[in-house]
Amino acid sequence: MRSERGQRAPRALSLAAIAGLLFLHVPLLLIFLYAFTTEEKSYQFPPPGLTLKWFGAAWERQDIWNALWLSVKVASIATAVALVLGTCAAAAVSRARFFGRDYISLLFILPIALPGIITGIALRSAFNIMDFDFSFWTIVLGHATFCIVVVYNNALARFRRTAGSLIEASMDLGADGFQTFRYVVLPNIGSALLAGGMLAFALSFDEVIVTTFTAGQQATLPIWMLTELIRPRQRPVTNVVAIFVIAVTFIPILFAYYLTRDGEHVAGGGK
Repeated sequence: MRSERGQRAPRALSLAAIAGLLFLHVPLLLIFLYAFTTEEKSYQFPPPGLTLKWFGAAWERQDIWNALWLSVKVASIATAVALVLGTCAAAAVSRARFFGRDYISLLFILPIALPGIITGIALRSAFNIMDFDFSFWTIVLGHATFCIVVVYNNALARFRRTAGSLIEASMDLGADGFQTFRYVVLPNIGSALLAGGMLAFALSFDEVIVTTFTAGQQATLPIWMLTELIRPRQRPVTNVVAIFVIAVTFIPILFAYYLTRDGEHVAGGGK
């Protein structure tokens, strides 16, 4: 491993980095391994044999498709809500000057900083007080609380790197608010919003704790997986579904990384 100046990193530091990567990713490799095992009730190592039959078994189970479709719908709507509210909040905080602005920004970030169980208990209490029936929409509202934070952080960072003089110049040239947003603001923050939306979708798709408190009798795909793990039957099917969840969450995160890694190069941006 080499540093930014081309110097070789100390061997101990390289070994520590490798150890950290192994600690993070070896459990994921085990999930892939046990998706192919012929043993259906235990995690025997090494697996007694390898097979592809669990992929077919997962494909044919309607309960998996129902849970998947619910997760996709929840994540899509929660992301859409987060894009609208998170962008508006970021624009207000970055462009306006008012008393308590920094504290309001902190309050926007707080839901993702709190433990998920605290957020889940708070939401469940609020829904009970308002006499809401736990349903699809309570899951969406619960997920939107932390999805907004992700979009807000991305949009706020990009707004702060975009010169306000661009907006002023657009208005001086006769553009109205919508035209300024469409032709000036959106091109500069578009990649940040796309990245924030992808991250929000990924977080919502694999959320467990908040969903447990807000779902009622419905089961998203992560909740289905959690339920299946305590049943000693066809455990490799759960690993097959886990591989799918890894792919669904990894791809948006990867795209978000590539969209935001050069985010400092925006029009009018300063150092």
